[in-house]
Amino acid sequence: MAEEFATENTTVEKTEPDAVKEVSDDFVTRQHTAASGLEYTTTTGRLVLRREETKDGKSEGFKPKAEIFVVAYTKDNSTSERPVTFAFNGGPGSSSVWLHLGLLGPRRVDSGDVGAMTPPPFGLVDNPETLLEHSDLVLIDPVSTGFSRVIEGEKTDEFHAFVEDRDLVAEVIRLWTTRNNRWLSPKYLVGESYGTLRAVAVAGRLFDAYGMAVNGLGLISTVLNMSTLRFFPGSDTPYALHLPTYAAIAHYHGRHPGRELTDVVREAEEYASRDFGYALSQGARLTPPEYDDAVARLSALTTLNEGFIRRTNLRWAYHEFAAELLRAEGLAVGRIDGRFTAPPANPQSSSSTDDPSMRAITGPFAAAINHYVRAELGYENDLPYEILTARVQPWSYRTFEGAPVDVSDVLERLMVHNPALRVHVDYGYQDGATPHFAAEYVFAHMALNDEARARISHHYHEAGHMMYLKPECRLAQLEALKNFVTVDPAQN
Repeated sequence: MAEEFATENTTVEKTEPDAVKEVSDDFVTRQHTAASGLEYTTTTGRLVLRREETKDGKSEGFKPKAEIFVVAYTKDNSTSERPVTFAFNGGPGSSSVWLHLGLLGPRRVDSGDVGAMTPPPFGLVDNPETLLEHSDLVLIDPVSTGFSRVIEGEKTDEFHAFVEDRDLVAEVIRLWTTRNNRWLSPKYLVGESYGTLRAVAVAGRLFDAYGMAVNGLGLISTVLNMSTLRFFPGSDTPYALHLPTYAAIAHYHGRHPGRELTDVVREAEEYASRDFGYALSQGARLTPPEYDDAVARLSALTTLNEGFIRRTNLRWAYHEFAAELLRAEGLAVGRIDGRFTAPPANPQSSSSTDDPSMRAITGPFAAAINHYVRAELGYENDLPYEILTARVQPWSYRTFEGAPVDVSDVLERLMVHNPALRVHVDYGYQDGATPHFAAEYVFAHMALNDEARARISHHYHEAGHMMYLKPECRLAQLEALKNFVTVDPAQN
């Protein structure tokens, strides 16, 4: 059974001789006016979460366990009926900086995009299309990301796990909603990457533990079942589900001249769904003519060398594709965003794990958030802001021991229990981390009726994992999200 958190906003003294220092919330508020004239308040700081501890069946009181960094944006003089959107990224190990300063907030990083990246020292610009124009925003950094940390003397590993992370984020949402009297506000969760899996799990936890029903889930670069992404011996499904992404990235790099991206992707999807799935399932039973045909078709779709395809026996992981696609040009392609390229550290390597796309975008986002929280939000903290950290590894999925890490059943249940729940899904065609066809596969296999399926909207972008790096994609995303959060629940 998951342990419960407390709700008090008080300090607790330890009686042990080596007691740690007292802790309390350290929020800072600032008033702002957006370019549109919207007046809003930011509340920035660390929220102390407490949990009741017992010994021999007796309560020992509520003990502080973690300090969670939160940035909240609330429109001034609005009513409680205004929507509120809670957002976080994934990783595990990622802060919310990407959604915060890349898409949702009133200020965004001036990062540029592939081929025209902004050089150091980077900068911040207004984001006129911010979702704040239509919904209040609460950005959440899980334990060990951003400025979020466990209390001195507590174990960090405790929160580096699926269930504990789910429960902690749910408690932050419940506590913020309660303290700000927003139980009657339309509520939305927006997650990216692992954050999509987290969003579904958190929505389930909110409903099961607190009776809190959310109005919508925004899933950006989606993974709900990790078995569709992980390349394991004996599991052929991921190889087929990545194929349309390989074709899309090849198209971006000029390997399908004269063809539309959507045509290339549709052809790859049809082959992956039918003939390629059959070829993989046959293993050594595939006849030589069938094998030769598969090699030729895969080479035509991905533009990979037939010799490479034969050496890998029709099966290669993404990091092998990243090293192979542009090997002749002396380049490796990105994983988070296959549009990005860079010379590999070792041109002879059969794989590429140093992602050029992450190397390109981390600097601008790191500079922006470290300036923004201090200079514009007024929050001071000497801790390093952990953008994307490996300190959360190994992440524990012990809840799923012997089974795939999969929350699609939770989403099925939520769609049934809450007939007003809607789901917005964003896909990037050049996203090598969470391929669109893998996410589509999971949605297609969910046990939903036609009415429930109609409440899921799918949006496609000619970009990567963080499709909002591309200006036209960001504008399209925000327009769709605006419509998503401003639907009248009574009319849904």
